[in-house]
Amino acid sequence: MEFKIALLPGDGIGPEIVTEAVKVLNVIAEKYSHTFTYETALVGACAIDATGNPYPDATHEVCTTSDAILFGAIGDPKYDNDPNAKVRPEQGLLRMRQSLGLFANLRPLAVFDSLIDRSPLKREIVQGADFVCVRELTGGLYFGKPQGRSEDGNTAYDTCVYTRVEVERILHLAFGIARNRRKKLTVVDKANVIATSRLWRQIAKEIAPQYPDIEMEFMFVDNAAMQIIQRPTYFDVIVTENLFGDILTDEASVISGSLGMLPSASVGAKVALFEPIHGSYPQAAGKNIANPMATILSAAMLLEHLELRKEGQAIRNAVNKAIEAGVLTEDLSSEGEAHSTTDVGNFIASNI
Repeated sequence: MEFKIALLPGDGIGPEIVTEAVKVLNVIAEKYSHTFTYETALVGACAIDATGNPYPDATHEVCTTSDAILFGAIGDPKYDNDPNAKVRPEQGLLRMRQSLGLFANLRPLAVFDSLIDRSPLKREIVQGADFVCVRELTGGLYFGKPQGRSEDGNTAYDTCVYTRVEVERILHLAFGIARNRRKKLTVVDKANVIATSRLWRQIAKEIAPQYPDIEMEFMFVDNAAMQIIQRPTYFDVIVTENLFGDILTDEASVISGSLGMLPSASVGAKVALFEPIHGSYPQAAGKNIANPMATILSAAMLLEHLELRKEGQAIRNAVNKAIEAGVLTEDLSSEGEAHSTTDVGNFIASNI
């Protein structure tokens, strides 16, 4: 089969980890007689430097004409450290999500048995943890209008807005995911304080009868933040709004022992995007030390999205072999020799 894949390496370690994922995809293509055609485009700080726009029109064209998108990371200290910057790399990410209709971010979390002692939590707490966070991506505080601040720099304001359509579509997606897992859905909100959360809760109650086989519950976000640490095995599917999802998924990612292990997918009305959950890690850029496994696992999710399930599983099996063999980058190799980004990619590719 033939597929066109848009590559958006982005900033920092993005180009290095995407290179390793492509290496693995090329082995898959050869073994399973597929043809993957790649087109690379700019996004983030590198796009600002080249065009002044963090998500150029040319990049959007590449994305919309592809079957899937593999994304690295965005972010650069020169923008992070400048509160007065009018154009920021992160604006490109938000614009891309909105322009492509990527309304849902799916972040699966599963603890690898061979890495369980890398988790900051006790083995008996995290063993068996396996859940999915479904985060709404194109509404809420990050996109609310108006936004601004006073001319004297003493006051700032943002608005959180959600519509029925936005809430319904993310809830239907989450119910569907729960139906294919352990049939339990936790809706996380702050309905005791926030009006948009009360809308979420109202709509969830209206939709729930359409899914009688799914056990649905509500949980306040502050409680959820505690429960994810105290009882990570309790959860199956979590669905929540944009800001809460951003925070909770980063919190949950630590359970596995490393941000470098967790892939994600952003899906919606058009082409789907696949990316590691970590950032651009600029301190490691160009040093060949970044963990490429999350990006390689994102490539596995990409293949599964394209209905190439055995190919995706082949990548997962090879990643497991690398973990069991101790072929790990410095974030996971507390004992023994740390392997380079390239070493890890080569090992995984050679074991497919």
